[in-house]
Amino acid sequence: MVSTREARAGWLFVLPWVAGFLLLTAGPMLYSLYLSFTHYDLLKPPRFAGLQNYREILLDGRAATALWNTVFYTVLHVPAQIVLALGLASLLRRAGRSAGLFRTVLFLPTMTPPVALAALFLLLLNGQNGAVNAVLGWFGFSGPQWTTDPAWIKPGLVLMSLWTVGSTAVLYLAALTRVPAERYEAARLDGASAWRQFWHVTLPGISGTVYFTLVVNTIASLQVFTEAYTMFFGARPSTPAEGDAALFYVIYLFQEAFGSLRMGYASALAWVLFLVIAVITVVQVRLSRDYVHYEDRS
Repeated sequence: MVSTREARAGWLFVLPWVAGFLLLTAGPMLYSLYLSFTHYDLLKPPRFAGLQNYREILLDGRAATALWNTVFYTVLHVPAQIVLALGLASLLRRAGRSAGLFRTVLFLPTMTPPVALAALFLLLLNGQNGAVNAVLGWFGFSGPQWTTDPAWIKPGLVLMSLWTVGSTAVLYLAALTRVPAERYEAARLDGASAWRQFWHVTLPGISGTVYFTLVVNTIASLQVFTEAYTMFFGARPSTPAEGDAALFYVIYLFQEAFGSLRMGYASALAWVLFLVIAVITVVQVRLSRDYVHYEDRS
């Protein structure tokens, strides 16, 4: 039994976190929920509007475009991030003593500030003289206009997002080292090919980590903002077609809140995104019960 004194000490230690959560997270969230039912422009007191903001979202073509762009980006980004990270982790696992050095080098790009990353890729993805198209030209391919062709803007942003794949790869490397070697030996004795070993031994062994990165990367992708905003709305003027192709949901929310000063409508947009993320996460949790396996270490 925990004594009253120990309980008080425990609450004393967690009190700073609880206070921070209530003041900086729960409080603002509840206030934004209230604002989502109002008209508020920062200059006048909020005026109650009922469900009008949410009805407007259903009829707002730009909100639909922003949501579609965000979902499209997420569908491209998350699988690409997972597959590339898993491939790099598999290579690092075979690096032997030099794995530590390569792991550090692989993780370093994650430390790049998002604004600097966006500025860098504006140069790399330049359709006329960018380094990406120059490399494609070595192999006889004519690279697209990554930053001006609406059809290639989102794939270009996905390509840029892979710059930070190192953090996911490091997680997969740690998970791979925990898969017991005897499982691979047993699979080889049974005549399993390399592909079957990967499918029946490696993936089940790291499924918990894959599930974690799937959920985290999905949530992050649905909230993409800084890089796209810097490239297409901040660093240079963009055409309407480019702006529509790069209009992600959080960017539209930001424009409505701080460009049009429609704080009530922006709050409603934020809560719609919150519900979308919650539904997707619940679906992922439900599916994980059949596909995610955890080691029983009892």
